[in-house]
Amino acid sequence: MWLLGVIVKFGGPAAALDEDTVSRLARGDHDALAELYDRHARLMYSLALRIVGRQADAEDVLQEVFSQAWRQAARYDASRGSVGGWLVTLTRSRALDRLRRARSEPQAAPDEMIAADIPDAAPAADRQLVTEQQASQVRAALDALPDGQRIPLELAYYEGLSQSAIANRLNVPLGTIKTRMRQALLRLREALAGEVR
Repeated sequence: MWLLGVIVKFGGPAAALDEDTVSRLARGDHDALAELYDRHARLMYSLALRIVGRQADAEDVLQEVFSQAWRQAARYDASRGSVGGWLVTLTRSRALDRLRRARSEPQAAPDEMIAADIPDAAPAADRQLVTEQQASQVRAALDALPDGQRIPLELAYYEGLSQSAIANRLNVPLGTIKTRMRQALLRLREALAGEVR
């Protein structure tokens, strides 16, 4: 789930292992790429799918993310965040880029649009990713937020809207949106502290 990457800080032994893996990746070690993929692909796929909404697009995003990680491993800076956080940022950026490209392309024919509206009966990938207990904790923390705080977060993260665009869409002053989003992130961090690892 996206909140695991955004709110909960990656750390501990896994973080040290990830940093070592990225160092090996920067030296051209193909096995390191496979290890990094095995540890993080499910979360990155889940995030991409939540943003782009289509399995094929999420798979393409995942491929782009790990290809970019391979090319840019030497540029990774541990002082700026964890490897998991770096991959979440790459995934979100690539997924939002794909959404923007899709919005600028011509609309699909009516028959294609009808087919796209058929719901997928499979459980969401993000719900398969984390344990049910973790998913429940995250959902409860989100549900506990007032709509005024939760909705701007969702618009920013899942639709890639800027705070200005959110203010316009919700017809709320920009300063209010900034305050609500900051308060929401702080409340989520407090609610999930020590519970999601």
